[in-house]
Amino acid sequence: MGIREDILVLGLTAGVMGALVGGLMLALGLGMVTQGAHAGWVLVIPAAPLAGWIGKILAKKLVKRLDAEKRI
Repeated sequence: MGIREDILVLGLTAGVMGALVGGLMLALGLGMVTQGAHAGWVLVIPAAPLAGWIGKILAKKLVKRLDAEKRI
């Protein structure tokens, strides 16, 4: 019964990866916007959805792996 551990690792991994990618995009984009480059909004606007998308992809990989191991 390793499902609890797998879900915990999924949550931690998705949180860390989402924060790193989304935070980096947000920081770079806002830095560009404050310097007057309006192209920075291209990084700022999709930062949060992209961070969530990473978690969704990781969850799909976990479900596929657990299904292959016949654990769900």
